[in-house]
Amino acid sequence: MASGIKSLINSAKALYIGNSGSKAELSELFPVVDKEVDGEDCDRDCDNCAIQYPKGFKIDEEDKLYGFVKGWSTHVLVATGKTDWVRDVADEKGSVMQALSHEKGPTNGRLIVSASNIPTPHQTTSYSEPTTVLLLPAFTVVENVTPATVPILMSIINDAPTNTSPLVPVSIPKSLEAPLPEATPAALREITTRPSPHRALILLCSQKTRDARCGQSAPLLRKEFQRHLQPLGLYRDLDDERPGGVGIYFISHVGGHKYSANVMIYRRQDAFGLDEVQMGKLTEEERQRVVPIKKEEAKEGNDFGAAQCIWLARVRPEDCEGIIKWTVLQGKVVKPDRQLRGGFDRGKGMMSW
Repeated sequence: MASGIKSLINSAKALYIGNSGSKAELSELFPVVDKEVDGEDCDRDCDNCAIQYPKGFKIDEEDKLYGFVKGWSTHVLVATGKTDWVRDVADEKGSVMQALSHEKGPTNGRLIVSASNIPTPHQTTSYSEPTTVLLLPAFTVVENVTPATVPILMSIINDAPTNTSPLVPVSIPKSLEAPLPEATPAALREITTRPSPHRALILLCSQKTRDARCGQSAPLLRKEFQRHLQPLGLYRDLDDERPGGVGIYFISHVGGHKYSANVMIYRRQDAFGLDEVQMGKLTEEERQRVVPIKKEEAKEGNDFGAAQCIWLARVRPEDCEGIIKWTVLQGKVVKPDRQLRGGFDRGKGMMSW
């Protein structure tokens, strides 16, 4: 009886999500670690992880995950300087999130809007000041955004690459002037854009107003991810924009709290020059010499944005070492059956929906 009900629920989910016609099977979308290629320890949990979730941290371990993420085209992260928000971030009064919710949706597909803990330009949590937006998959930072200039932001989104766009150089104007009333100060009229310096992003839901598990898991996972990134020279804190690193941001609700923790990883194409390296076929000495290539900041004309988004769930602190080593550095998935919810690969032209 239970299996029959679960089958009906999954069928209803699939009907709601729809199918783009390019849906990839779980084994097709992202490479899975392989002991012959990646070494005998490629699927082990961290053996020196001291961080643990609180007692009573219970999640759903039964549901099938892959293929039940509703497709999206563009993801916008709004800098708020906060790690928690009202239940629906569209209800944050006077915010860019609220202004975006009042706009007609983009013409190039579904938009996800996330509040984030990215610092605001004036280091304030007040929505009365202009803020910054990170546009994905374009990996483009949009600066000086206010609720009044959201229509201009939407025009940028309409022209930006989406998750289904081919990998071609991102072409977004460096500045745009908003048609605001003449009395508006000149400093508030101009929106500027620039490439994000990061090679990859790790996004963690931290919204405890939606589910306490997210508020508990996000800071613990960030600490553990940081521990594994720092020896590689790739960790970037919130104010560190040196090129070539990995940014870790807290974001608002993305869905699936019962599968906490949800982790979304956006990667540039061959983000660290390691995607084709077969670690398992190297000697121990050769492995020690293989380090991530510190690729330069993306520049105009050679910036292709994110090639992949790998959306994982049921992530625990002991998973973080493998996620950094294989998913962030090489675009592979360690535990696809248990953890992979979905995502896209623009290079392959494939997605999970």
